[in-house]
Amino acid sequence: MQSTTQAAIETTHTVPLAEASGPGRLVSLDVFRGITVMAMILVNNPGSWGHIYGPLEHAKWHGCTPTDLIFPFFLFIVGVSIVYALDSAKQDSSRHSQLLLRIVKRSAILFGLGLFSALFPSFVFETVRIPGVLARIAVVFLVCGTVFVKTGWRTQAWLLGGILVLYNILMQVVPVPGFGPANLEPATNLGAWLDRLILGENHLWKSSKTWDPEGLLSTLPAIGTGLAGMLAGQWLRCRTLEPATKVAWLFVAGGAAIVLGMIWNGWFPINKSLWTSSYVLYTAGIALAMLAALYWLCDVHGYRAWTKPFLVYGVNAITVFFLSGLVPRLLQMIKVAGANGEPVGLRTWLYDTFFVPYFTPINASLAGAIVCVLIWLGILWVMYNRRIIIKV
Repeated sequence: MQSTTQAAIETTHTVPLAEASGPGRLVSLDVFRGITVMAMILVNNPGSWGHIYGPLEHAKWHGCTPTDLIFPFFLFIVGVSIVYALDSAKQDSSRHSQLLLRIVKRSAILFGLGLFSALFPSFVFETVRIPGVLARIAVVFLVCGTVFVKTGWRTQAWLLGGILVLYNILMQVVPVPGFGPANLEPATNLGAWLDRLILGENHLWKSSKTWDPEGLLSTLPAIGTGLAGMLAGQWLRCRTLEPATKVAWLFVAGGAAIVLGMIWNGWFPINKSLWTSSYVLYTAGIALAMLAALYWLCDVHGYRAWTKPFLVYGVNAITVFFLSGLVPRLLQMIKVAGANGEPVGLRTWLYDTFFVPYFTPINASLAGAIVCVLIWLGILWVMYNRRIIIKV
């Protein structure tokens, strides 16, 4: 995120690369991004991690819950946004070097934010988690942005198919050193082995230490999710097609991807942590259908009265995601007297005081998450009305 001295304030007509859609942007894309980030805030901030409704949790391993759709939706949106942010400049080959420099810079900033978030507040570099959500977004943006500038849609489509097939072969054919035949178990699959080899257990997801859901190898098919979004964006940008035709074929493509993903699931199971090829197709298919529906409603027919809560989230998406991860930790650093007189973090005290006594445990947890979403909505609403967008 840029420093205040570098001016992080823009009007809503000038928007950050691959975060909002840019001049001539799709309202539907901003709404889709806002829905996705709002859902991300909801599932990442329960009142209690021990009490969560099933749909608001990730699948234990194989399978897909509504929560498992959120991250691939965001990467798909990154792909669409790349098209709308870079397509005009791409046509001038003399500007390619400048575009690539911007892409590298933006990716480095995103990766740095992710690293800062993982370090805060202790800043212990020996055990910092290197992979993560922002790190994966950074890599996907870097690769997809570069591919978009230098290739056409046919190459991108072939690259998407090649990535999905290659990843399937790597995960289900290549033996895992020290463990034997290829497998899809959490700690013994090829991706987990590679993460331990290159990053070391100290720099992986603390809940497992032996594998990471945003690991190195699984970032390859995550790039495929971004490529799928790029292809959708180029279809929507086509000026020779009628809106109804665009929408119809987006639904067809989405339905086909869902079916293919479910078929592929038979031998390469849908799995968010492994980001399997079937998961890429299945989630991209749902994202295509959602984008088509929102495009038809918001951009073609202009039904926008209901969209503002999602727009205010959508135009400052990375900002609210980053800050919503830091603020709870800051609140926990502020100690107050708990019910038994012992010092507790302010976040814990607020939850125990205003939610736990009035709800069942699981509903108290949900209420805490909803209030978190509403608080950020209020902050972002003020920023939106004042035309403040923080560039990332």
